[in-house]
Amino acid sequence: MDNDLARRLTAAATDLLPFGRERLRAYALAESPSGDAEALARCADLIEAGQREAGGRVYRDDGHLVTDFGPQDGPHLLLVGHYDTVWPVGRLATMPYTDDGATIAGPGTLDMKSGLVAVEMAMRALETAGAAPARRVRLVTVSDEEVGSPRGRTVVERHLDGAVAVLGLESPHPDGALKSARRGSTRVLLSVRGREAHAALDPDKGISAIDELLDQVAAARAAVPDDGTTLFNVGRIEGGSRANVVAGSASAEIGLRFASTEAERRVLDALTGARARRPGAVVTATVLSSRPTWPERDENPLLESVTRIGAALGQRITGRPAAGAGDTNLPGSLGLPTLDGFGPRGRGAHAEDESIAVPALAERAALLAAIIAGL
Repeated sequence: MDNDLARRLTAAATDLLPFGRERLRAYALAESPSGDAEALARCADLIEAGQREAGGRVYRDDGHLVTDFGPQDGPHLLLVGHYDTVWPVGRLATMPYTDDGATIAGPGTLDMKSGLVAVEMAMRALETAGAAPARRVRLVTVSDEEVGSPRGRTVVERHLDGAVAVLGLESPHPDGALKSARRGSTRVLLSVRGREAHAALDPDKGISAIDELLDQVAAARAAVPDDGTTLFNVGRIEGGSRANVVAGSASAEIGLRFASTEAERRVLDALTGARARRPGAVVTATVLSSRPTWPERDENPLLESVTRIGAALGQRITGRPAAGAGDTNLPGSLGLPTLDGFGPRGRGAHAEDESIAVPALAERAALLAAIIAGL
């Protein structure tokens, strides 16, 4: 990259920091939990307006935003993000948005509205620096990533055709390193139907769905490879009614992470092929969402290119695999050149200390602008 352009982009992104901070505040205050249609629509309206102001051509696809920048046609650079969060409406009352000049904290700041703001800043920085996208840029912003992108996945998949590379706008590793691979992720609902009965007078007439569920979860956990790369988390359990009634129903939502398709198959087979251990009990396993493993590659030309671009900006860019999953799992699993973690660095994803480092917002905006201009 031309050193003069690199300096202009860095300066422009830095000058845009007050704009970016105000834009992030507006987006974060528009609380947008997954599944809340009204809240999501309000947030989407703001983001669509912001992307249009940055020169984007926007349309909606089932609540998801698809935005093009730059040339009207030709192969495109695909950017992937989301505007839903894990936080319910009202969380700002106990977890307020704050900006002290060094750190911005609040629901959705790290995961991942700051990544969306960085793109807007990047497009504005390009214009200020007298540069333009080297090719068409397509930004897909889904509304259901935090619940596994059950609908958003098909939207992302639709725009993989013609993509020269895919960049994810999720947060990076805590030290700012990009994500060069991701574990696979699957959510499974394990349900048991038993039979209610009086727990003291007629216990033998009942079939405890809770006891059956516990045994099934233990059996599935035993199928997890003991290699430290497969994660098995029972995140939610429901069942029963009261202590003097044999539970007639119970369920567990299980989150799985895999480093290989072989491990995924082994654990899923244990869940989906489970047989009831108690006569009369009915066990059902439903896959709620699934993201394939995005394996680490021996060679990564995209990371090498981004590292060179970052060096021209005075930024040291590195990358390594991540444990979490996201919408970049799909293109990565298909072998498309893919990197994630282009949002600003910070801490506390899905936690009460969620925050970003303010300088990182300008750094990522400059990096994205340089990639868009030169990749």
